[in-house]
Amino acid sequence: MLTQHLELPSDVILELPRITTIGQIHAYIENHKGLILFSESELRLRMKDGHLRITGEKFVLKMMLPEEILLEGKIKELAFIEE
Repeated sequence: MLTQHLELPSDVILELPRITTIGQIHAYIENHKGLILFSESELRLRMKDGHLRITGEKFVLKMMLPEEILLEGKIKELAFIEE
């Protein structure tokens, strides 16, 4: 496989999001393609083949870079929506 030969992580080669959560209070999302929607109860990010929707309560964006976001609040659900 190409990822093994180049010794690169598959998420980088395939342009997949990497999501790291700490319980229900933090979500760190890498490799997104842009912010679609942000509110106190929902975050939507554009992905290569669709969207990522995170729902919950009391959301705050603690960090936002071109391809990285750190979300804090009470996370209830993560959903991938294919286009």
